[in-house]
Amino acid sequence: MDIGVQLGSSENERVWAETQASPEFQDLKRRFRGFAFPVTVAFLVWYFGYILLTAFARDWVSTEVAPNINIAIILGVLQFASTFFIAWLYERHSSKHLDAASDSLRDKINEQIGHKA
Repeated sequence: MDIGVQLGSSENERVWAETQASPEFQDLKRRFRGFAFPVTVAFLVWYFGYILLTAFARDWVSTEVAPNINIAIILGVLQFASTFFIAWLYERHSSKHLDAASDSLRDKINEQIGHKA
């Protein structure tokens, strides 16, 4: 391996390590996790709740609320709706709280490692 490549590689590793330890990166990670983890847990509870209801509360979920429409179908459609709603919420959160900070970090890293955008 070429010595210049080795030196460049260790320099890149230093930049990445410093970036990961930086307050900017830690704040970005905190903001992402502050949204993603609670929403993921809430969705999984909702999803597995639906599965458990259809498995163990068949009489209730088979209750007809309109001709050919029961509670299970409504809950199933709401599963899809909640997925799209979460995607929309994440896009809003990302645009407002993550994108600018992420772009700034990317530009800073690219400048330090000599990568042209």
